[in-house]
Amino acid sequence: MRKIPNNGNLKMMKVAYPLGLFVCLFIYIAYIKWHWVFATQAFFSITEAASGAHRGHQTRDAPGTTARGHKVFYGIMFDAGSTGTRVHIFQLTWQPGETPTLTHETFKALQPGLSAYVDDVEKSTPGIQELLDVAKQEIPFDFWKATPLVLKATAGLRLLPGEKAQNLLQKVKEVFKASPFLVGDDCVSIMNGTDEGISAWITVNFLTGSLKSPGSNSVGMLDLGGGSTQITFLPRVEDTLRTSPPGYLTSLQIFNRTYKLYSYSYLGLGLMSARLAILGGTEGKPVEGGKELVSPCLAPSFKGEWEHAEITYRLSGQKAAVNLYQPCARRVSEVLQNKVHRTEEVKDVDFYAFSYYYDLAANVGLIDAEKGGSLVVGDFEIAAKYVCRTAETRPQSNPFLCMDLTYISLLLREFGFPGNKVLKLTRKINNVETSWALGAIFHYIDSLNGQKSRAS
Repeated sequence: MRKIPNNGNLKMMKVAYPLGLFVCLFIYIAYIKWHWVFATQAFFSITEAASGAHRGHQTRDAPGTTARGHKVFYGIMFDAGSTGTRVHIFQLTWQPGETPTLTHETFKALQPGLSAYVDDVEKSTPGIQELLDVAKQEIPFDFWKATPLVLKATAGLRLLPGEKAQNLLQKVKEVFKASPFLVGDDCVSIMNGTDEGISAWITVNFLTGSLKSPGSNSVGMLDLGGGSTQITFLPRVEDTLRTSPPGYLTSLQIFNRTYKLYSYSYLGLGLMSARLAILGGTEGKPVEGGKELVSPCLAPSFKGEWEHAEITYRLSGQKAAVNLYQPCARRVSEVLQNKVHRTEEVKDVDFYAFSYYYDLAANVGLIDAEKGGSLVVGDFEIAAKYVCRTAETRPQSNPFLCMDLTYISLLLREFGFPGNKVLKLTRKINNVETSWALGAIFHYIDSLNGQKSRAS
């Protein structure tokens, strides 16, 4: 005999099923909110000494408290550059009312940069996960939920179309959200060039001790990346503050002090972007018909290919050239014309120079490749003239060496540096990488403390 359907049960199922889904969704949202609040509270329990000491608060010792009352905490900064993605894992201690102390740094880099995955964002995930696994190995389990995790992308992503860049960042954010670390809504972003320069300035002045002693002289920072270049220093001369164009001066508040900095980032004047401009190419556009780019900065007999931002260019040297330096310098000057602001005060400020400044100087023996060193600005011009003069008779492994050295030499002159100005070139200070990453994590943690102060 056939069963008669029970309509009452069917009606109950129709009501119970969506109700169950709603309850599950509510529980999931509540869990996510609890996880974020718990992690944030855990972070501030560790850093309370830095922000609460001035309010006279007594804090309990966190699991990371040392015998002397220093608070131990960690920070993870991903540097997503144009040529690679790097992770910096910092261990720090913080004494109430003092500047933090860096006790350990772990660094790992992967190539290529995130921008290489612009047309297939899923392929970016394994590399990000590999770097996160390094952080898990370096940071004790009890600290995971209290450790800020941040990625900042630089010129490589700034040069991409907005929607494509955002798709990449959204994929990274999804991977971050699935990690056990402290992840905020602003955990992934494209860093504007000025912030990059300021963060690098914080790093070098922290490592040289200038931020610990407010009365001591600060140092300036020069950074030459692939897509952009930055200059940052603390002006002491009123004329610099008065005559600098809008957008070149910025106020920085960190470690309970305020600094008025001269800082600017020139997008498109990084070494790789400048190289393309000197060759006569246009950023992001292949040459029509695949024609060769002919340059006076390349050896007359040179023929080859160069890939930049996923585009391959065919190149050749200019046949009529004998000594490359003069025609190359004229071409570089055309590219730099009216693009760089010059300020007189740079002559009197001690400057550190990083990235491609270091690499090119080491390549031609101006500094030790491992230890770095000091040179004068005019050394770049001397090296450029020699390499350009001998490019045909003594070919280098890098066919762009004449062009790159000439560019650096003229860029520094455009900034206002005289030929006898001493620059310090280094990759590390006190065994710590001199990138902007340390300054950026300090700034991020300082902003978290500021949010806590406003909320309490």
